[in-house]
Amino acid sequence: MNNNNLFLVGPMGAGKTTIGRFLADSLDLEFVDLDTEIEQRCGANIPWIFDVEGEEGFRKRETQLLEEITVKKGILLATGGGVVLTENNRELLKTRGFVVYLNASIDQLLERTAHDRNRPLLQVDNPRVVIEQLILDRDPLYCEIADLVIMTERRKPQLVAEDIVTEVRHLMS
Repeated sequence: MNNNNLFLVGPMGAGKTTIGRFLADSLDLEFVDLDTEIEQRCGANIPWIFDVEGEEGFRKRETQLLEEITVKKGILLATGGGVVLTENNRELLKTRGFVVYLNASIDQLLERTAHDRNRPLLQVDNPRVVIEQLILDRDPLYCEIADLVIMTERRKPQLVAEDIVTEVRHLMS
C-alpha cells in the first residue's frame, strides 16, 4: 500500500465511517473521517458549511484537507461521497494509498440515510432521485480509482471489514 494508507470511497450510506473504524483497528491504522475533520476545523457542521459557502466552498475545503491528510503514513481515511468529483482528489487518492470502493444498492443507501439530517444533498422531497443521480454520476469515478470494490449490502460492518482485510492482505502479498 502506498504510504501504508487505506482510503474508503463510495456513496453516502455505504458504511465508510462505520466499516473504517473496524478496519483501522484490524490493520493498526490511524482512523480519520474527512467530513469530521472538516467540521472540527471549521467549527461548524457540513449542512451549515453548505448553507453558507455552497457545495463549491465545501469542496474547496475538502480538497485542501485531503491534500494535507493523504501525505501522512499509516492512516485509514473515510472520505465523503463527493470527494471523487474533483480530478485532483482522485489523483491524490489513487497515488497516495490503496482505495476501496464500498458500494450498496440504492434501496440500502436510502434506508441507511433516511433519518440523517447531516446530509445536505438529501434534504429534498425525493431523496431516491438524488441518490440515483449521484450513483449515476459518481460510480464511474469510484471505479476509476478503486483498487478493490466491495458490496456492503445487508452485511454486518465487522464482516465487511474482515473481508477487506483478507483481500488487502492477499493483494499485498
